[in-house]
Amino acid sequence: MDKITIAGNNIIGKGMPVFIVAEVGVNHNGNTNLALRSIKAAKEAGADCVKFQTFKAEQVALNSAPKANYQLKTTSTSESQIDMLKKLELPTEAYKTILDECAKVGILFMSTPYSFDDVDFLETLNVTTYKIASGQIIELAFLEYVAKRNKPIFLSTGMATLSDVDLAVRTIRATGNNNIVLLQCTTNYPSRPDDANLLAIKTMEQSFNTLTGYSDHTQTDTACIASIALGVSTIEKHFTLDKTLPGPDHSTSYTPNEFSRLVSVIREVEAEMGSGLKEPSVIELENAKGMRRSIVSRTAIKAGETISLENITFKRPASGLHPSLTSQLLGKIARHDISPDHMFSWDDIQ
Repeated sequence: MDKITIAGNNIIGKGMPVFIVAEVGVNHNGNTNLALRSIKAAKEAGADCVKFQTFKAEQVALNSAPKANYQLKTTSTSESQIDMLKKLELPTEAYKTILDECAKVGILFMSTPYSFDDVDFLETLNVTTYKIASGQIIELAFLEYVAKRNKPIFLSTGMATLSDVDLAVRTIRATGNNNIVLLQCTTNYPSRPDDANLLAIKTMEQSFNTLTGYSDHTQTDTACIASIALGVSTIEKHFTLDKTLPGPDHSTSYTPNEFSRLVSVIREVEAEMGSGLKEPSVIELENAKGMRRSIVSRTAIKAGETISLENITFKRPASGLHPSLTSQLLGKIARHDISPDHMFSWDDIQ
């Protein structure tokens, strides 16, 4: 698949600009005002889409569920995972305000549901697209439920084997939904550069004939830049207004200034990738006149003398005989006396 359409008229895929997602996630800390400010800042930073997470803590984890290692480093060790998650829920009534703000500033809204109820709720909001978190790639019944909404799905593949991805893709496609973007992802915050495994992007693209993307948890722009060269359609990066805010993801997220820099770099790299056709640019054609060379005489050549490699050379500019014509010139007889540094023409030979 080369392209898919999201939200009515936004086309992503081959030959299109990279779709850039600002992952606000839970960095609103359950505060609607912070969520609204994040939307505006993400738009100003150049994001195409702002992504949230839609969940109720009780439907995500058991009371006894431990925190992930990275969460223990960024939040209180005495706080349970479910208590942490409760602080990060968005009020149900906040969503209409959030969608209105997205429409107002001109940025696409997307969210990650964590339960069947979350999907049903997002459907009442007429969402156009779904993002599935890495942890849910093995929840085939859930994937099927989302896929049956017949809307594009961005599927993160952190922690997954190729077999896991295969089952997930087969499950989604079995519903008739083929609008899938597989995101290479490393489930660790922050993730190490040597865990990025960017070549898996090509493996998935070739194995499943889907669009691919990269959900980045490293702390630099490098992996995002490299992923563009591998042909991703989408790049996602965590986004926060302030790295020092309390919560599990702020410290490893990009600030508006950092995100804006990343967007600029992405757009620059896109321009640098070009068309793939090996041909000179317009400016190169102009420069070639002065940089390339023509066939000229190395020494004085008498009328009747044979043209040979001993009496010719190549010098700028490229306004005489093209050097590729050398073999056609060699062995020919000079029609008249030729002085050194003379730029050859066919009139110079018999």
